[in-house]
Amino acid sequence: MERKIGSVSYAEEGSTVVITICRPEVRNCVDRGTAENLAEAFRRFEEDESLAVAILTGADGCFCAGADLKAVARGGGNRIDLEGDGPMGPTRMLLEKPVIAAVEGFAVAGGLELALWCDLRVASRDATFGVYCRRWGVPLVDGGTVRLPRIVGQGVAMDMILTGRGVSGEEAERVGLVSRLVEPGSALAGARALATELAGFPQRCMRADRLSALRQWSLDPDVALTEESRGGLAVIRSGETQEGAGRFAAGLGRHGRFSD
Repeated sequence: MERKIGSVSYAEEGSTVVITICRPEVRNCVDRGTAENLAEAFRRFEEDESLAVAILTGADGCFCAGADLKAVARGGGNRIDLEGDGPMGPTRMLLEKPVIAAVEGFAVAGGLELALWCDLRVASRDATFGVYCRRWGVPLVDGGTVRLPRIVGQGVAMDMILTGRGVSGEEAERVGLVSRLVEPGSALAGARALATELAGFPQRCMRADRLSALRQWSLDPDVALTEESRGGLAVIRSGETQEGAGRFAAGLGRHGRFSD
C-alpha cells in the first residue's frame, strides 16, 4: 500500500516500508516541507507495530543531493534549531527499529547525513558520497561531523569533511561507509532483500542489541555494560530467548544455517 506524505512516498510492503524522497527535478534535495514530511513518515513507521524495517531512498536514481540551497538563497531554508527535528527531518530521532538507506546516484551534503543516520547503507557501485556543501559555506549541522567519524574513523572522515571530495560506492564500501555494494540500479532490491532478512529475526533481541550499540557512545564503559545486560535481561524474560533455544534444540539452524 502506497500513500503520499507531501513530497515523500510511503509504501508498505509486508513488514517493510519504503520511504522515498520524490523531488527528482532537484535531485531529491530536501526543503523545509520535505524535511517535515520525512519526520512524519518515520514517526508513522515507528508507531506501526506491523512494520519491522524501513528503507529510505530517493526517486529516479538519486538518493539525495542535500538541502535545497535555492530555498536557502531565498531565505526559506531548512529549520535549524537546537531542539526538535533535524534540518533534514528525522536525523535526531532514535528509533526502536532499523532503517536501511538504498543509495543510487548522489548522497551528498545533507543527503550524506541522512544516509549516515540510517543503520545500514546499500549502495550501487556508481553511487557518490561526499561533503559537497564544503564549496558553498554550508556547514554539516545534521550529524555529519559526529556520525561519519564513528562509522569510518577519524582519518577518513577528516579527509571527506575537509576536502568535500566525492567518494565512489566502491571506496565507500572499502572504508566501511557502505554495508552492501550492488550493481547500478539494484540498491533498492538489495535493501529489500536485507530488510526481509532483518525482519525474519526475533525482533526483541535484535532491537535490544541495536539500541545498546547506539546508546553506548555517550556512556561510561561500565554503565554501557550494565545497560547492555539490562536490555538483554528484558529479552530473556520476554520468553523470546527460550523460544529460540527450543527451536535450536529441535534441530533447526545447524551448521550456521539461517534459513530455518
